[in-house]
Amino acid sequence: MAQAEPFRLIITDLEPPLVPNSVVDIAQAGGYFERAGVEVEIIRVQQTPMAVAALQSGEGEMANVATETLIQMVAQGTDNLRAVTSPNKALPYLIAGREGMTLDALTGQSFGIGRVGSLDQMLSTKVLADHGVDPEGLQMMALGQPNVRAQALAAGQVAASTMSIGTYLALPGHENLPVLVTVEDYYKSAPVVSKVNAVKTATLESRGPEVEAVIEALTLAARDMAADKTAWPEAMAALRPDVDPAVLATLGEAFLTSWSVNGGLQKDELAYTQSWLAEDPEFADLGKVALADWVDFAPADKVLAKIGAVDGGDPVSR
Repeated sequence: MAQAEPFRLIITDLEPPLVPNSVVDIAQAGGYFERAGVEVEIIRVQQTPMAVAALQSGEGEMANVATETLIQMVAQGTDNLRAVTSPNKALPYLIAGREGMTLDALTGQSFGIGRVGSLDQMLSTKVLADHGVDPEGLQMMALGQPNVRAQALAAGQVAASTMSIGTYLALPGHENLPVLVTVEDYYKSAPVVSKVNAVKTATLESRGPEVEAVIEALTLAARDMAADKTAWPEAMAALRPDVDPAVLATLGEAFLTSWSVNGGLQKDELAYTQSWLAEDPEFADLGKVALADWVDFAPADKVLAKIGAVDGGDPVSR
């Protein structure tokens, strides 16, 4: 199966992240790609726009991108991209405030986001509204990567921001920063598939077996992480020696039901996500999009036919 050129996987994490998307780095370090018969090179960029640009320009064969960006591109006429897996369906987001902040006091304050129109802004807008905070009354401040937003929050430069539980727990002094919306409550308000791995249709035709091998490797790595609460902390200890082992242990237990043990690409969840996004004003003037316009289940189905489906937090739906 191996090609002369490595299969380049574009991700938007500049270092192994403290979320289940770390399965990409774990699969690389743990030899999962090699055992699946594919040579993978990880390409790191900042945020989805750069990942999409790199994918379309041929700088990589697969990219982990925000679902809403992919659907928006398809609605605007892009017809050569398909989601084939989702290693990290729902980022474990929470909303934290600076010291002394409460939800009731948040109106009129500053809120740190990645960029205008970013996934974290879209999701947080819905979550905040569900929790009685008028997003129109907030001053949205584009700060970039989650760790930068977290540092700005710790420094009191913004009143609140969304970040993953991993970023929050790894932040020195986080115990002084109140959690305004928990991970559980955040997901209840916005149960959407936030990120998917997309490929070009031409790549499916020319390098289909490698696409399947990548999905297989990521899925098997996810299953190993889900089978033992100590597996992820142990894998991440080597990748992120800067993180307190106690934090890794806490996260490893919290993530047990979050792994994409069946490829992460499930019809019911994707259909819900598409319907939710269609309600956003930014999609009002765009064309209608069908699931088949941006999703191809065939590669994941071939992988599941080979390795079987398992029980867990990623039930298969087609």
